[in-house]
Amino acid sequence: MGYDVNAIFQIAGIGIIVAMIQTVLKQAGKDDWAQWVTLIGFIVVLFMVATFIHDLFQEIKRVFLFK
Repeated sequence: MGYDVNAIFQIAGIGIIVAMIQTVLKQAGKDDWAQWVTLIGFIVVLFMVATFIHDLFQEIKRVFLFK
């Protein structure tokens, strides 16, 4: 369970990349594609967070012997 700050940097990196792509697409007049990019970025981060929460609950179960 040694995530340290890597998870925070990964999520921030995805956010920055999605924001840049969205800005470029909006300026190019592709507003619908910009919304799709934002939605896909949100879903990717949501799956990452869900994985981290699952790992956290597994660790809690292990610590308290709730296997």
